Amino acid sequence: MKAIALLSGGLDSTLAAKIMMEQGIELEALNFLTVFCTCTNRGETCLASQKAVKNLDIPLKVFNISEEYLSVVKHPKHGYGSNLNPCIDCRIFMLKKSKAYMEKIGASFIVTGEVLGQRPMSQRRDAMRLIEREAGLEGLILRPLSAKVLPMTIPEKEGWVDREKLLKIQGRSRKPQIELAEHYGIYDFPCPAGGCLLTDPGFGRRMKDLMDHQPDFSLNDAHLLKFGRHFRLSPEVKLVVGRNEEENQKIETFSREGDMLLKTARYPGPLSLLRGKYIEGDVERAAAITVHYGKAKDLENVEVTCRRMGEDRSQSVIASVVPRKEIERWMVNE
Repeated sequence: MKAIALLSGGLDSTLAAKIMMEQGIELEALNFLTVFCTCTNRGETCLASQKAVKNLDIPLKVFNISEEYLSVVKHPKHGYGSNLNPCIDCRIFMLKKSKAYMEKIGASFIVTGEVLGQRPMSQRRDAMRLIEREAGLEGLILRPLSAKVLPMTIPEKEGWVDREKLLKIQGRSRKPQIELAEHYGIYDFPCPAGGCLLTDPGFGRRMKDLMDHQPDFSLNDAHLLKFGRHFRLSPEVKLVVGRNEEENQKIETFSREGDMLLKTARYPGPLSLLRGKYIEGDVERAAAITVHYGKAKDLENVEVTCRRMGEDRSQSVIASVVPRKEIERWMVNE
C-alpha cells in the first residue's frame, strides 16, 4: 500500500512518517515551498524536509507554489489567524495539490503529522473536518499521532493500517513527541515554530502595510518584505534599507525596472531601494534615511548616488540630517 506523507521536516511529520513505515506502508514525501517559508535554500528546496527524508530513506517531491499561493494570502475564504496567516485556506490549498499528486502516482491516502489541538486555527476538530471536506479528502487523511482521538479513516476501516498501533496525542504539550523521538533515535530536528513567516508578528505588519497600499502585490514585492528596514513615505511609495552587506545584495537582486537604488557616495552605508510613484521630495527623504543608517549619519550635506533601474546614468542628491523621530514616523513597525 502506498501513501503520500506531507513532510515539513519538523518532528511531528517525521514521526508520523516513521509510524507508517513501521506498518509497511510505502511512502513518498511531499513538500510545498512558498515565498513565506523560513527553511529554504535560496528558495529552491526545504532544508528540513531534505534532511528528514535522508534519515527516513524515502523519496521526496518538492513543489514551489509561491506564485499560486499569493491568491490564498490575498483572499482567504476562512480568514487569517492572529497575524496574516491564512492557515485553514493554506491547508486546503496544499491538500488539494496533494490529492492531485496522490492520484497521479497511484497512492491511496495522505499522512500528516497534525496533532489535535496543537495549533489553534487549523488543528481544531471542526477545522480538520472542514479542511478535509473542502479538499475533497474526507476519510483519506490519516494523522497517526492523534488517530485514536479522531474518527476512523478509510485506511483504518479497510485494514490498510492497524489502528491499535496508532497514537492518541492531543494538545500543545510536546512531551509525548519528544519521548517518541528518543524511542526512534531522532535527536536532531527543528523547533516547532511552524516555518512560516506569515505567523511572525513583525513580518505580518510589513505584509499588512503592503496589502493595504498595494493589494495587487507581486511575488517580487513579497520577497522584498523578507529583508531590510521598511519605510512608508507615502501611500504609493516605500523604501527598503539594507542592514548588512548580504541584505544589500538581496535588495539589488530584487530591484526591478522603475525602482531607484540609493547609496552614499563617499562613506560606507546601506543600499536602499525606492519603489512606487515617487517624486523629487520622496527621493530626498529616501536619501536622508539612507545616510542616517550609514557612517555619515552625523554629517551635513552628504552626497547620495541615485540610480534608476532601467536607465544607464545615475544622479546625485545632497542629503541633510533628519531627526530620528521623523524617520521613525515613516518606519513600518517591525
